[in-house]
Amino acid sequence: MKQTLRLIKRDKLLLLMLLPGIIYFLVFKYAPMYGVLIAFQRYNLYEGIFNSEWVWFKYFIEFFEGPDVWRLIRNTLLINVYQLLFAFPAPIILALAFNELRNVWFKKVSQTISFLPHFISTVVIAGLVVNFLSPSSGLANKFLGLFDISPISFLLIPDYFRTIFITMGIWKSVGWGTIIYLAAIAGINSDLYEAASIDGASKLKKVWHVTLPGILPVIIILLILQLGDILSVGAESIILLYNPVTYETADVLSTYVYRRGLISGEFSFAAAVDLFNSVVGLILVFTANKISKKATKTSIW
Repeated sequence: MKQTLRLIKRDKLLLLMLLPGIIYFLVFKYAPMYGVLIAFQRYNLYEGIFNSEWVWFKYFIEFFEGPDVWRLIRNTLLINVYQLLFAFPAPIILALAFNELRNVWFKKVSQTISFLPHFISTVVIAGLVVNFLSPSSGLANKFLGLFDISPISFLLIPDYFRTIFITMGIWKSVGWGTIIYLAAIAGINSDLYEAASIDGASKLKKVWHVTLPGILPVIIILLILQLGDILSVGAESIILLYNPVTYETADVLSTYVYRRGLISGEFSFAAAVDLFNSVVGLILVFTANKISKKATKTSIW
């Protein structure tokens, strides 16, 4: 105990710097957690959480017996698989490409351009995509018109939605995602590259045998964190892009919760679905972390 107090006294300024972050998580993340109780109640806005009728697992059963459950789970998993296959490797590939650039001016300009979409609101990005794909005045259809192809209503075709959503996500986040990987690459011992050069390794072999193993722990940690969010997808972007015509391929658990909870006012049902969403995410994080710890000795905890 004395040792702990001594350490706190020694690092008091550093601990004070942590205080705003701790307060933020306590107020906005932990304090509202009692609200999950409404998932087990027939919540009445006027009676409050503690006076509402308890129905326990009624809404969970209702959700799993409903006609939409497997469509929602299928869409959610498919979109996340596509994100893992295409969106997750994109910043890694771009970071490797930036690392090979030798023209400093071109490298800085390229990085700046790739970062810019991250600082633009999701609403604006979605608006740009909608305008770009507009059947009447969109650049995509104007380009197709040069080849005498009739205008296509891209956002009204269910089969196109996932491709559009994943592409928009990559465009918005790929540049920002390279920051962590570039920092990890900068931390690799330069002697390893020199040794590889002496052994006659090409640039591609240096990337494969030196750079990628050097940043592998970072890749694994970010992958574990993304798996924890696997059922949440990017609900904001989907809501801005989808419509009833594309529900078949675009509707996911998070958007379903939004419609049933905020639009229809079914707070308890929406809370039950969202709680299921969160529990699955938590299980995935623990599972992925355990597998990673055994296989690669790299883990979050």
